[in-house]
Amino acid sequence: MEFIWVLVAFVCGFAFKFLSLPPLIGFLCAGFILNFYGVKPTDNLNMLADLGITLMLFTIGLKLKVKDLFRAEVWVGTGLSSAFWIALFAGFSMLYMMMGLAYFSVLEWKTATLLGFALSFSSTVCIVKVLEDSGEMKTRHGKLAIAILVMQDIIAVIFLASATGKLPSVWALGLPLLLFVRPLLNKLIVFAGHGELLPLTGFFLALGGYELFTLVDMKGDLGALILGIVLSSHPKSTELAKSLLGFKDLFLIGFFLSIGFITIPTWSMFAMALFICALIPIKYVLFFSLFSALKLRARTSYLSGLLLSNFSEFGLIVVSLSVAQGWLQKDWLVILAISVSLSFVFTSIAYRFVHRYYTQLKPFLIRFERKERLPEDAYVEPGKASVLVVGMGRVGKGSFDALTTALGSGVIGMDADSERVGRLRDAGKNVIYGDAEDADLWERTDISALQLILLALPSIEDIDNICQQLRDAGYKGKLAAMARFEDERKHLINSGIDKVFNFYTEVGAGFAEESLAVLQDIKKEAKLQSANA
Repeated sequence: MEFIWVLVAFVCGFAFKFLSLPPLIGFLCAGFILNFYGVKPTDNLNMLADLGITLMLFTIGLKLKVKDLFRAEVWVGTGLSSAFWIALFAGFSMLYMMMGLAYFSVLEWKTATLLGFALSFSSTVCIVKVLEDSGEMKTRHGKLAIAILVMQDIIAVIFLASATGKLPSVWALGLPLLLFVRPLLNKLIVFAGHGELLPLTGFFLALGGYELFTLVDMKGDLGALILGIVLSSHPKSTELAKSLLGFKDLFLIGFFLSIGFITIPTWSMFAMALFICALIPIKYVLFFSLFSALKLRARTSYLSGLLLSNFSEFGLIVVSLSVAQGWLQKDWLVILAISVSLSFVFTSIAYRFVHRYYTQLKPFLIRFERKERLPEDAYVEPGKASVLVVGMGRVGKGSFDALTTALGSGVIGMDADSERVGRLRDAGKNVIYGDAEDADLWERTDISALQLILLALPSIEDIDNICQQLRDAGYKGKLAAMARFEDERKHLINSGIDKVFNFYTEVGAGFAEESLAVLQDIKKEAKLQSANA
């Protein structure tokens, strides 16, 4: 039975990949196809789905800083967006009711408000997947979206407790003691090393946090998230998250498949889901307007709003609970499942072209931008530097150090992760904060002195976007980039990059050069000793 899931998921995922669409859409389709042909889910599939979500929330916690949750744009944006959306959806539900649409005709204000609440949440699974695929987890808009998702999770816990009447155990008051256990957990991560024991340690911590919160009658997923946040300041937190990446992505396939197993939809249910999804643009306008009012830049509001303009898997939990309580018909669970799936498709496809469309929409969007800037959105000029290294990860940092040794102060680095920039600046490196995919950055920054820009980024799509934006901004210098595979190298050369380094080949060549240098030193020492003798 498990092979059938893998087979259908593989075929559908591969088909959508062939069509240049995100594979997760294929996984969603695979679930509905399997359900249509009578294949039944087992406990193994549900276990994989739960494990995928637990690992995902744990890795989110590892990348999240608590201070990000206390920014006004996060907690004010979360609260107001939920309140406005619930009111808007209830109003549209009443409009659909007067139009005599099936399923809406039996709703009342209370049930319409409950549905609005279920649809006010944004999908953690979809958004994190999209951000990870685009390499934008640590960007300004990525961190804003993640912080709002965490706040929504907190609201979810409060709702579940009040709706079920099941309050957390008195032992939950002891959870803050986790802070005192953190030094021991930090030592555990260090002792795990860098091999196969590290991801196993991640499994232990993620599932341990889940079980701990479950024991005190709290949402287990929240426990995995909280424990990840507790460990986020550890130097190996990024390495730990990367070690779990492959497992998380594999297990999340079970989650996407499980959505299709809820029940077989009818055409009328599908039509109702389309009416609900027709409101997604309104959800986007709501987020964009709120973020703009909170003094965020137009681009940040645009990207964050698009990310959050979908429906969440948590909405299924809310509706499932409402059905069990007799508040809603069972058919609404199916309608919500279809709506959530379609919203995933919308976000996954739309975000692939989001940077390209911003260039076209920018003249209109910046009209809503406030003149006053938040400190995080201020631009820093590269000064008189002649070389700029974009992306200060391991490859970028190594390139930056080598170029600095050769050229001195004429080299400057840039990264979209403000915390990484802070650490590098504290280490005395000439690094500035900036999101290279931000077209505004290049248009509003003096780049006339730059002769070479090295794009040390993992995504060739990001490199393509940046290359186009630099050309549009009038950049006349040379561009260099890194590629992991030969087909990527050829693609980037055809895209106009002047020099593309094959990551693995160049690493081998560099290692060989260093080894030859060591041999030359040995020969020099031997000659010197022979001369002294």
